[in-house]
Amino acid sequence: MTEIPDPELATMRGRYTVGDHQVAWFGVSMISTWQTASGQTLEGTLLLGMDFAQGGRPVVSFTPTVNITAADAPVIGNDGIARSVDASGLANVSGMTQSVQVAGDGNIAANVTRLRVRDGAAPASTAASATGSATSRVGDAVASAGFDGGSANVLLQIQGQGAVQQWIRNGSLGQSIQLTSDHQQVSNRMEIDLVRQSLASNAQLAQNVAQAIQMTRGIGPGGY
Repeated sequence: MTEIPDPELATMRGRYTVGDHQVAWFGVSMISTWQTASGQTLEGTLLLGMDFAQGGRPVVSFTPTVNITAADAPVIGNDGIARSVDASGLANVSGMTQSVQVAGDGNIAANVTRLRVRDGAAPASTAASATGSATSRVGDAVASAGFDGGSANVLLQIQGQGAVQQWIRNGSLGQSIQLTSDHQQVSNRMEIDLVRQSLASNAQLAQNVAQAIQMTRGIGPGGY
């Protein structure tokens, strides 16, 4: 046997159960809003739930909602100044990411993420959904929310003014705001809900037995 050094242990990640609890429900709410200088409003919402209460493969449900209102004021120009931002590097970042890039004046932007871990019963199950998306387009403005089975995202985008998005995918969840215009009000809000349930006594026993069997491998003559 070889002892694993602390630096290597610190980088290890995996699935685990703490005490006699297991994850029963994992839910994410992503809400993005954008009010432009002209008075136009873009909204995108995605509610994603994963129900583990039955064991095995989780039951996934999601609800996408998008909305765009018409502008009621003339757009304020940028005096012909060419503005740009670049967030391509975010694709290489894992874990939790929050980014705000602004090339303009008088803007208000905020990224907020909240995590709630609690014990209790999972929320009432809704009709299971596979994959899908919702999209709304008005002129140069686009609002979309979707889930493809491996990732979920919300995107608000206006040609020449920027983009606002939230996502959750393998190894990464994040919020990004990019603005290249003036007097915009933008917010990203992500709510993560983790519900734990106590394992039944027989389930805990089965888990302990499985761990014991795993630990005894390689002991004895011939590796048995």
